[in-house]
Amino acid sequence: MTDDIRIAVAQSPVTCDPSVNGAAVRDLMVVAREAGARLVHFPEGMISGYPSGTEAKQALSDWSIDWAAIQNQLELTAKAAADLGLWVVVGSSHRLTPPNRPHNSLYVISDRGQLIGRYDKRRCSHTEITDWYSPGFTPLTFDIDGFRFGCVLCIEVNFPELFIEYRELGVDCVLFSSFSEDPVFGVLTRGHAAAHNYWVSVSVPAQCSAAMPAGVIGPHGSWLDRCPAESTATLACVDLDRTDPNLDIALNKARPWRGLARAGQIYEVRRVADSRSTDRSHF
Repeated sequence: MTDDIRIAVAQSPVTCDPSVNGAAVRDLMVVAREAGARLVHFPEGMISGYPSGTEAKQALSDWSIDWAAIQNQLELTAKAAADLGLWVVVGSSHRLTPPNRPHNSLYVISDRGQLIGRYDKRRCSHTEITDWYSPGFTPLTFDIDGFRFGCVLCIEVNFPELFIEYRELGVDCVLFSSFSEDPVFGVLTRGHAAAHNYWVSVSVPAQCSAAMPAGVIGPHGSWLDRCPAESTATLACVDLDRTDPNLDIALNKARPWRGLARAGQIYEVRRVADSRSTDRSHF
C-alpha cells in the first residue's frame, strides 16, 4: 500500500469511428505513461462513440453498429495496456445477445492487459432506456496500489445515492465519465467529492469541454488540475496523495468524523430528557 498514486484523466474528441477513437486512446495512453501515471481515465463512449447525431442515434437504435471494429479496438487497447504497464478505464457500448439492447459501459483493463471489470450504466436517461441501452444494476470497485476506485457515467451524477454507495464501499476515488455539455455537472461532482471526502476524476470528450473541462477534484471539493477547454486531445495528471497537507482536514478529520456522525452514537449519548426539548409548540 502506498500513500500516493498518479492518475491521468483524458479529454479527447470522440467520433463515431471506433478505429479513430481507439487510435486516440492509445496515443494518450503513451503520453499518460510517460507522465508517470498508473491509470488513465477516458470519457463515456470513447471507443464505440456515443450517439450525438441522427445517423448515430439510428445506428444504436437498430444495432447497425460495427461491433467487430469495436472489439478489435478494445483488444488493441488491452494489448497496449500490457505493453505500457498501464491501467485503463475507457467507455464503450457493450454488445449483448440480440434482441437485447447493449449496455453503456466502462471497461477496466489492468496493467497486464486483462479485463478485470465492466461497469454498466445504471441510471440511463429517458432516451437511453427507451431506445438505446439496457441498464446495469451493480456498482464496480477495483484496487490499484492500495487505492480503491469506483465508476459512474454521465447523468448518474444526479443520483447522490450512487456516490453514497461508493463511500460505503470504501472508495478513494470515483471515476466519472461523461458525454455532456451541462455545466451543472461540474458543480455536482465538486459537491459529491466534498460531501464524501474522496477524489473525483472527471473525463469528458473534447467537444464538450467548454462547459466542463476534464480534471480531478480533491476530497476537499476543489479542482486539483483541469484540462484547458479546447477541441484537441489532452490530459490532466494528478497525484492522489494522502499526505498532502491541503487535504489533511478532508481526509483525516472530516471523513472519519462524518462516519461517526452518520452512525449517530455521538448524538444519542447526548440526548436530553427535557420537556422544553420535546415540546415544539412554544417559543
